[in-house]
Amino acid sequence: MNTEAPVVPGSLTARPAVPSWPAPASGGESVHRELFRLNRTPLDSRLLARVEEIERDWILPLVRSVESATAPVADRADWQRRLAGLLARERAGNPAAEYLAERASREEFAYVVREFALDGLTEAQNFFPAVPRLPIKAQMAVMRVLIDEFGCGNLQQAHSQLYRLLLAELGLPQEPEHFLDTTGDETFQFLNVFYWLTQRAPHVEYFLGALAYLEASIPDAFTHQARACARLGIRHGRYYTEHLHIDTFHMREMQLAIKEYEAAYGLDPTRLWTGARLLSRLIGGAFDAAVARARESAGGVRA
Repeated sequence: MNTEAPVVPGSLTARPAVPSWPAPASGGESVHRELFRLNRTPLDSRLLARVEEIERDWILPLVRSVESATAPVADRADWQRRLAGLLARERAGNPAAEYLAERASREEFAYVVREFALDGLTEAQNFFPAVPRLPIKAQMAVMRVLIDEFGCGNLQQAHSQLYRLLLAELGLPQEPEHFLDTTGDETFQFLNVFYWLTQRAPHVEYFLGALAYLEASIPDAFTHQARACARLGIRHGRYYTEHLHIDTFHMREMQLAIKEYEAAYGLDPTRLWTGARLLSRLIGGAFDAAVARARESAGGVRA
């Protein structure tokens, strides 16, 4: 006699819970952390109004301050010359980057890796809303960049997976929700700006200039992290070395996207320059703050 209970469809295996962002601590949270959570949440009209309120008080004044300090850019060639000059100035030396490359302890390096985990684990996810704002030929150039970011569909090549391997080697969690409470406001601002650039900025040229700057600056910037990995014997530094190779290609693709945008719609190159300078300010501030806090966490700034 069969005494087993009847099988109810769907009852044998419970579906795993979909990860969700932790609720704010009882003491509240900074507006930049709140904005990041909202940017990763389906928005109803009430939440969207809160997003716009935060951005109105933060990013809009920041953009206006950058624009007011920006001399008009004559044309696309002038934009390229100015970008090259900005990259050359940044390449000339950054004390925080040199410290990370040459002197940081493993613990200090892990602190910086943890600080940028929300970036590495969600890399390029916030770029997609810009695609429909572009003409078709510019879309193709940007999509070639995005395809690489996601490993051409190969999990082991995806940049976020490479970051997971780095986090695991350093004994850190590998899911984004674990880093909400350990990420500084400077990093949240860098993360949040792309949600504005791609979805709510009035001109997509701001996004094109910002991403063109980012792709052009990363090969030099990540050289310092790659040197730190080699010095500290960290095996999973490929997240950084992969960018040294692929972002040279991405830099060319972004310049092509800008050229195609100009051919289709015309171009305001001053907006490109504003986007580049805006992102340079935000990512530079986030990196410098992360290294400073890493040194403080290790017991003070070393002589």
